[in-house]
Amino acid sequence: MGSITRAIANNLTNDLGGAGGINFKNILINGDMSIAQRGTSTSSVSTTQYASLDRFQMLTQTAGSAVFTLSQDTDVPSGQGFAKSNKIDVTTALGTYASSNLTIFRQRIEGQNLQYLKKGTSSAESLTLSFWVKSNKTGTYVAEILDSDNSNRHINKSYTISSANTWEKKTITFAGDTTGGTLNNDNGVSLDLGFWLGAGTTFSSGTLQTSWGANTSANRAVGQVNLADNTANEWYITGVQLEAGTSASDFEFLPHDVNLQRCQRYYYSFIKDKINEEIGCGGYYSNTQIFVDIPFPVTMRADPTLDFTSGTDYYGVYRNSAHDTFNSFTIGQSGINLIGLYNNSEVSGTAGHAGFFRTNNASSSMAFNSEL
Repeated sequence: MGSITRAIANNLTNDLGGAGGINFKNILINGDMSIAQRGTSTSSVSTTQYASLDRFQMLTQTAGSAVFTLSQDTDVPSGQGFAKSNKIDVTTALGTYASSNLTIFRQRIEGQNLQYLKKGTSSAESLTLSFWVKSNKTGTYVAEILDSDNSNRHINKSYTISSANTWEKKTITFAGDTTGGTLNNDNGVSLDLGFWLGAGTTFSSGTLQTSWGANTSANRAVGQVNLADNTANEWYITGVQLEAGTSASDFEFLPHDVNLQRCQRYYYSFIKDKINEEIGCGGYYSNTQIFVDIPFPVTMRADPTLDFTSGTDYYGVYRNSAHDTFNSFTIGQSGINLIGLYNNSEVSGTAGHAGFFRTNNASSSMAFNSEL
């Protein structure tokens, strides 16, 4: 019986974690840049926003002076198993950042996913970041881990892009934070992983904070090049992995469906630029109010907000051999597993009549946003 038990255990280990299995060791989501629910390209990025690639946010504070396009690209390091990368292209240059200007490409991480790091205790885990990067703009760049739960404590390490237009693999180890406070065990943001792309003197005039310390703005991006100083500049990244320990392991590739579901916890693109797309079944609550419930494919992080395209006849409710068209939805009942939507200003029907909802315009889009 002992040998049978061991065989079963070994099979489970291989299925879940060993011999190339899945451990979910990567703290980050969509590090291979394969999921782009918002679309494969977002132009005119001049303020902070989630753009193109899922889970990665462009944090830019340059008063609109620097403008970027973020896109999913097929330029990847050869022979590494990656199919996609994230490309940041400068479309409006900013030769010199004002003192308070900054640009960071970052991912925000839930505290309840980080408890095993034991941050703020004597057993705090080190973290190792590995990634592939490419740019025509060579020089010094800065990667940062920021602790939102403890007054923005931070640790920053530099890396160098040595060869222009060449994929290079970088590995950076951050020491564990043994004294800086624990992370909240909840669904709020606890840590940010950030890649600096530009920094004014407010963030670069001190000494780089290479060990954990209190929030000191001047120490966050010392030596950082200005990617935005020329419209010819581009910056690519893929294979981003952050894991516990002092060494980098091979990138953990997840099945596409698993990767997508992990992204849908934060952003669910229900309809994207489609006509005659089914939305769901609902009805008339009153003669002038329609309602429809939409279930989510996964539990969302928190009650989401609604992103939709409004305009002319974007949605329709079909019933009794007729249909009404309308242009907007409002959240009636919100939740993390299902949401109720209604419209009470553009329709006219009979209370109690049921119908089905579908898009009525090729530009119709609807998404649910629960990002950190």
